Parts: sequence; structure tokens; C-alpha cells
Amino acid sequence: MSPDDSPVSQVELDDAFLAALLDDDAADLYENAPCAYISASVDGTILKVNATFLAWTGYTRNDVLFARRFQDLLVVGDRIFYETHVSPMLHLQGLVREVAADLVLADGQRLPILMNVVLGRDEQGRPTRVRIALFDATERRSYERELLAARKRAEESEARARDLALTLQSTFLPPDMPIVAGLELGAAYRPAGDGSEVGGDFYDFFETGPNVWGVVLGDVCGKGAAAAVVTALVRYTVRAEAARAPSPGSVLGAVHQAMNRSYPDRFCTALFLEIDLDRRLLTVASGGHHLPVRRSRDGRFDRLGRPGSVLGILDSPFVFDAPVTLAPGDTIVLFTDGVTEAQRDGDLFEEDRLRTIIERTSTMSAVEVADAIVSAALDFGGGESRDDMAVVVIRLPSDSSGG
Repeated sequence: MSPDDSPVSQVELDDAFLAALLDDDAADLYENAPCAYISASVDGTILKVNATFLAWTGYTRNDVLFARRFQDLLVVGDRIFYETHVSPMLHLQGLVREVAADLVLADGQRLPILMNVVLGRDEQGRPTRVRIALFDATERRSYERELLAARKRAEESEARARDLALTLQSTFLPPDMPIVAGLELGAAYRPAGDGSEVGGDFYDFFETGPNVWGVVLGDVCGKGAAAAVVTALVRYTVRAEAARAPSPGSVLGAVHQAMNRSYPDRFCTALFLEIDLDRRLLTVASGGHHLPVRRSRDGRFDRLGRPGSVLGILDSPFVFDAPVTLAPGDTIVLFTDGVTEAQRDGDLFEEDRLRTIIERTSTMSAVEVADAIVSAALDFGGGESRDDMAVVVIRLPSDSSGG
């Protein structure tokens, strides 16, 4: 066997062939990579580009090698950004990644790109070379534009929905508080969340006879359009029946029947109060709602009325009329469960805190008391309301003469 045929010589020959093959693969990978490569001097002068760069841009090697700075191929705004931000960051960190820019092509058109830039240094740490990898961001930019457009459309749609919800909700609340001799009325309302959905809470004040006033506060289950149509039915049924029904309990009974006829799968809770100012008589009826809280002038608290059944569920609801004699200085508060069920770390606002707020506002007007209660419940819940909040305050001034 000759020395050339020895196993050692054959291995060396194979290694040399493999090295040459790898060099060819490496060269091809560089030239035809799925991204563009640029080598430049520290000031940005282009020293080397791959074939991908030339194919994307339409430039020839003579157009760019030693003739252009890389940053000069960017649109004006991106060129300024490169000089003022990318280059300083590159010298500070040695690497800048995923910078979006537009590259000016040979025919004047633009190519959206993402660039990664690396700063090479010699053994003494001095900058020697800038290496840049460019990625075609055309589809990404198109996707981002469509995403931004979709987001803008969604925000506009959300704004329209919120405006519609607020407009619709306002029809369930009286536009102005009535002025009633010998009586103070106040109310406050806060929708859940950002107010983009119509809530089921509502209240109303209206005259039912000579010096006799009706007050209703209710909470229809659900939100949105489905709740809105039921809320409208309940509110206007109360108004219509209050003029002819013999008692507040009869009014709520009529509401129950109307709901069963029109929306048998829905329900609501409601309070209806009738105030006879000449007799200083308040009659309370509750359809499954929290009973009103009264604070007397001497600071005592009590609940008014008797619990009744939720409206719209039972075949035969039970609702009771509970007469209460009013006295000067009485403050009566009606509220929906969004107030007492405001939460903080699993703790509820509840009625005890409500009474504390009422005590602190004994010198305020009825409107101020209602606002203070809603504000306190909101603050307790961290400024966010998970449910609608509605509060109605009825107060007999201390010097009230009853008419």
C-alpha cells in the first residue's frame, strides 16, 4: 500500500473536501439568505452586501459599495433617528435590535424593514465594523396598519355604543328633580364599568294626586338592550298604574303581571313609595328589593316596609303595603344592590357603612347625600363599579309644616 493510499491520507482528503463544501454552503447562505446583510464602516459607509439586499433594493454593488452610507438609504425621518438614537445606542450597548424603518429603493419606492445592528470591536475594544441584518417587514407593516385601523374602528364603535347607552339610560331617569314644597328629593346614578352598556337600575318621581307623590326605584336583571326594554316596560307601567291603582302594592302587582305577559323569562326588584304630604304618611311596597333606610332627626335608624317577592318569577307574588308616619327631619334612603355590594378584597360595603355615610351627611341636602353615598361606595370599591348604583334620598326638612 502506497503512502497516498494510507487511511490517514484519505481522512485528510475527506476533511479538505468537506471544508470546501462547507465554505460553498456558507457563501451561498450568506448571499441568498432570507434577510439582507450589510457590512459597513463605523461611519456607515457600505463595504459589503449580499445578493438578497441587491434583489430587494434594485441597486448594483457599484451603486452602494464605498459609495453610500447605510443611513443615507433610509427615508429622511428614519435617517435622523438612526443618527440621533440608533448610532449612540449602538456605541453604548454594541447591539440594537428590531428597529423599524423604511428603506429607499433604487426606483424611489420604499421598503418597510426591521433592522438588527451589531458593532464589531478589535482586541483593544475600538469600534471597527458595523454589521446590519435587514428583514422585509412589508406584511408585518400591512398587518400593523390593519390592526391599527381595526382598533380605531373598534374604539369609534365603542364610543358610539357608550353614547347610545348613556342616551338610552337617561330616558330611564327623570331629567330634573321635581321641586316639592315641604319635601327634599335627591338622587344619584352611576353605571357599571365604563358605562358602555345600558344598566337595569332606574328611578322616578312623579305626582299621583293632590300633594301626593310617587317614588320608584328598581333593578331589572341583566344589561344591554334586553334589560333596556324590560326597564322601559317596568318604569312606564309604574307611572300608568300609579294613577289608578289603590295602593303601592297594587302598582307592583301590575308590574309583575306586565312582565309575565311580555317577558316571562325576566325579573326585577323594585320599591314603590307613595308620599301623602298633607297627612305626612308614607306607604312603602317592596317587590324583592332592599327595604328603605330611615334616619330620624334624633339619629335613630330603622327599615321601612315589609319584604316582598321578586317581580316576574312567582305565579302569585306577595307584596305588602306598609304605612309609615313621617316626622320633620326624617331622611329616607333607597338604594340598589350595586351600592351595598361594592367590594374591596372580598369585603362588602353593606348597610352598616351606608348608615355611617348617612350620619355624616345629616346637614347636607338630599342631592348631596345621594352623591356622597355613591362616591363612598365607589371609593370603597377602588373607583370601579361592578354593578350599577342608584340612590334616592327623601328628606323632610326639620321645619317642615307638611305643606
